[in-house]
Amino acid sequence: MKVLVTGGAGFIGRWVVKKLLDDNHNVWVLDDLSNGRMANIEEYENKNNYMGFTKGDIRDRKLIKSLFETKFDICFHLGASINVQDSIDDPITTFENDTIGTFYILEECKKHNVKLVFMSTCMVYDRAISNGGITESHATKPASPYAGAKIAAENMVLSYYYAYGLPTVVIRPFNTYGPYQKTGGEGGVVAIFIKNKVEGKKLKIYGSGEQTRDLLYVEDCARFVVDAGYSSKANGEIINAGLGCDISINDLALLIAGDKTKIEHVKHIHPQSEISKLLCNYDKANKLLGWVPHVDLEEGIIRTEEWIKSTNLL
Repeated sequence: MKVLVTGGAGFIGRWVVKKLLDDNHNVWVLDDLSNGRMANIEEYENKNNYMGFTKGDIRDRKLIKSLFETKFDICFHLGASINVQDSIDDPITTFENDTIGTFYILEECKKHNVKLVFMSTCMVYDRAISNGGITESHATKPASPYAGAKIAAENMVLSYYYAYGLPTVVIRPFNTYGPYQKTGGEGGVVAIFIKNKVEGKKLKIYGSGEQTRDLLYVEDCARFVVDAGYSSKANGEIINAGLGCDISINDLALLIAGDKTKIEHVKHIHPQSEISKLLCNYDKANKLLGWVPHVDLEEGIIRTEEWIKSTNLL
């Protein structure tokens, strides 16, 4: 198939591109490099089915129209502003990228009848209230402009399925981590903790650390994303993916550091947007796609730490 991946030079995007190339599809990448980086995808440049990279903004309608003349079969739309704190400080940029940019992509998908897989987030949910985990029917709570912009985009994506019969699917992966994730402030908690451990620095926990996260290894996430694109059963659906078990940030820090004295608590920078318990129920992904995670947290941390130690790309 001919496949476009927006945000394909980003952390999850580069793994989605890898999976698609390994499955022998022809892949095009669009990214504005505001968060992604060329180093993430440079290894693909010599692959025959890697069709090239376009540096561009999903809000650039002229560029998007030109790109879609390729007549793709599927668009995996991962391009977005992803930082919760940035969305609180600068909501307009997040809204324009995540909601309006998605609308422009939708319009071109409708024009050329291209299936759209829309990358949303578990951050749209209210906290889990039971050990059964969060299902797709769980209450949403836009506790940040990032979550609000994603919910708005989700609704537009599903409206094109119902109004126009366009094959679309909304995916909500839980907290994803692994190799190629940035280790700075915009990175994920696992990558940041491991980087600090490797450098002999203390692991800093915002707030009490009692908040929990369901941590999904990135290759499992990429397989989920791609499977949602391949399956017609996913069309018109919202689908979760996660490990199916959660861990408190305190326990995660101890698991990584191995020493309580290497951990300190600091004042939370955005407590109003914190979700106290995130636990994924992925039964729907299993039923529709046959998807289950393959990499447990301990193995995923080992793989991520090995990568961080082996690279200058941080």
